[in-house]
Amino acid sequence: MRIFSLLLPLLCCSGCTHLAHDSWTGKDKAEHFFSSAFLSAAGAEYGERQNWRESHSGSFGLLFSVSLGASKELYDSREGGSGWSWKDFSWDIAGAATGYTLWHAAR
Repeated sequence: MRIFSLLLPLLCCSGCTHLAHDSWTGKDKAEHFFSSAFLSAAGAEYGERQNWRESHSGSFGLLFSVSLGASKELYDSREGGSGWSWKDFSWDIAGAATGYTLWHAAR
């Protein structure tokens, strides 16, 4: 969790060129949610297959998914992109948490 606490200030000070002006709903948001859920569960399962502790596997899955979501938003925030979307990133985090929860419940 220390990494996440360091990541948030970095994202806030990353110098995004512009922000997106989007809504909270739409096909785009469902894609963020479900892809993050899948990546979180897949990352946690990868850790499990590597014989990591359950807590380490779950943390890896969550951070893997959230870091890919953050990377995508950083890519979108470039000058020619659609802009950083805190709404997209919120759906990424919600999806990652759901993916972890489903992975943990299936164990």
